[in-house]
This record gives sequence, C-alpha cells and structure tokens, in this order.
Amino acid sequence: MASPRKTVRIGVFIPKDCQLLDAACVDILASMSHEYLSIASDMIPRQVVDLAPSVRIHYVGSVKAGEPIPMTANLRAQATNHFGDDEVAPGNLDIVVVPGPDPAARFEEDALDWLRRHSEQPATDILSVCTGIYVCGYAGLLKGKTICGPRGVQDDITARFGKDIIQKGAELRWVQDGNFWSSGGVTNGNDLAAAYARQKSEFWPRPVVETVIALTDVGDRGQAYGKSPSMADLASTL
Repeated sequence: MASPRKTVRIGVFIPKDCQLLDAACVDILASMSHEYLSIASDMIPRQVVDLAPSVRIHYVGSVKAGEPIPMTANLRAQATNHFGDDEVAPGNLDIVVVPGPDPAARFEEDALDWLRRHSEQPATDILSVCTGIYVCGYAGLLKGKTICGPRGVQDDITARFGKDIIQKGAELRWVQDGNFWSSGGVTNGNDLAAAYARQKSEFWPRPVVETVIALTDVGDRGQAYGKSPSMADLASTL
C-alpha cells in the first residue's frame, strides 16, 4: 500500500495589510504541490509529479474567515482564518510567511503573540519578507538574530528593535538563523522561497524543487546583491 501523501501546511500571516509582491512569493511554494504539478503533467515527468507533497495555504489575518485583507495594487485577499482559529494554532503549521506591511503600521498584541508562539515551535519555520521584519520585530523574534530587511531601513530596524541584531540586509537578499528566515525588499522573497525549498528536503524532494524553480524562473540570483544598486544608489544619481 502506498504511503499517504505528505501535506505541507503554510500560513500567510497578514495582521493588517501587505505588499502584493511580498505575499506572492508563497506561490512558488504552492507550485511545488502535487495539486499544481498535476495540472501541468503534460510538461512535467510523471515521476516528478508523484514526488510532490500536497500544499495547503491559509491566509491568516486579524479579520474573520471570509473577510477581506487589503494588499497593494487595490487587491483584497480573502482571509481563510482568523489568527485565533484552532486550525492555524501554534503546532498546526509547518511554515508561516510574513509579507511586508506599511512599516508605520501597529498590530494587535494577540496577533503578535500568535506569531511569537509559532516561532517557538521547533518544527515551524518563519519566513519574513521585506517589511515583514517589522511584524517579526514587534513580536520579539529578532533579539540576537542575524536578519535581512530592506536595504533602506537598516538603521530604523536597529533603532526600533535593538543593537544586538546582526543585520545582513545591506549585502544579502536573504539569510537564515535557525528556524527564522528573512529577506530584503519585495521580490527578494522569491529568492528566499527558492533557497528555503532547496534546503527543506523533508518537505520537497529536490527534483520537485528544481523543476518548479525552472518553471517559475526564480532562484538563480545570488544570495549577495553584488553590484545591484540600492535605492540610495539610485537616488544619488538624480
């Protein structure tokens, strides 16, 4: 008898609002699902499709299930869960993706506590994208951590969350510290998702990962920015 297909459980945590492109990186992980690859089975070898796990995505907000969560570009995502729902309680998710909100936003303490308790689960990984680092900071996840964040806000992150944070956001697109992964601005979340999947063989076999990375055309940028210009570099030329 074939063993049951593994299910990877992902929560996209948006306690207030977020950048659409930040949240979109979850689609890379969703594309590594048996459900998605089965649709594209004419292009992908059957043995690769059969290796893929199921992937279940929850959109978790401070609103009730079925209510809208605002994103940029005039988009509204429909919440599948309030953060207080048992289905997404700490211990029930493998991954929590935290896309970036307005950095001036403030968040409910209960919502921050939900994220904090997930981070304390050894089997749960937190993936912070862009200004999602602020949500993680307010939840107390950054103390003593090596992190990334948008290149233009390194000083602000230190001022808000402490000098014991080791910041790599000026030089790296993403970084890992234990079960906490963080990326720089916006589409660096795609680089983070690809790097994360490549490391998590217990979720995704390597043939699945490399097939989807090729299919979505992500994952080939280096971890270091190199000579890629920052916003400050561009501003100096104006």
